[in-house]
Amino acid sequence: MDSGATPGTRETEDPRCRYQPGSARRPAVVRAAVRSPRGDLPDLQGYTAGPERPEHRTLSQEAIRLGKLVATLMPDGPEALGLVALLLLHDSRSAARYSPSGDVVLLADQDRSRWDHTEIVEAVGLLDRALRLGRPGPYQLQAGIAALHAQAVSADRTDWPGIAAFHTRLLALNPSPVVALNHAVAVAMAGSPDKGLALIDRIDGLDRYHLLHAARADLLRRMGRTLDAAAAYRRAHELATNPADRRFLIGRLHDLDIAES
Repeated sequence: MDSGATPGTRETEDPRCRYQPGSARRPAVVRAAVRSPRGDLPDLQGYTAGPERPEHRTLSQEAIRLGKLVATLMPDGPEALGLVALLLLHDSRSAARYSPSGDVVLLADQDRSRWDHTEIVEAVGLLDRALRLGRPGPYQLQAGIAALHAQAVSADRTDWPGIAAFHTRLLALNPSPVVALNHAVAVAMAGSPDKGLALIDRIDGLDRYHLLHAARADLLRRMGRTLDAAAAYRRAHELATNPADRRFLIGRLHDLDIAES
């Protein structure tokens, strides 16, 4: 997931993109920023940053600031509002993503009292405004998914059918392998692990993406296929580069060893 924030930051500093009040170029420049697949790069490192990289937390805050600027310049742009909502929702969970020792804490295991509920309320309000404009796009759909996670009072009360429905709509708009993986996981969590695993196994182009193998491993573990799950966790560990991710995957492997002994 580390896509590198430097290119995105440089683009915001390009003098050709400076906004001038009344400029005829402004709408085209801002719309290009919202459409750009690189528009949320600063946040990718920001919201997944571990405690050993506090400077990446600043990237998340800067992404939110720039997103709000774009939304101000495009008040009738639902995707601009959706982007800010998405960034806020991801940022709202930053304090709970890692343990004090720097280990990954899965969403289902996070202490929800540590989430920033002020950011969640702001994000949901922005998303509601965006959806009322009647032009749903990828950022709004991703924000909808994040909002359903954020509004669940506990992991076991997560609206997985609703999340799967959002993922289905997102996949229709953006049929990429990563979107397909997230859709498959949502289908599995909504009550069909077998179907979710079958969907994962049909995805092409992600063989070296550690999260695909981690997702397969988790579903196989849930289905009681321990040996297959262990093989998938090992493959995920081989491909992972984030130290916290690697520690998490080793922990999962050890848990399987305990279950087998």
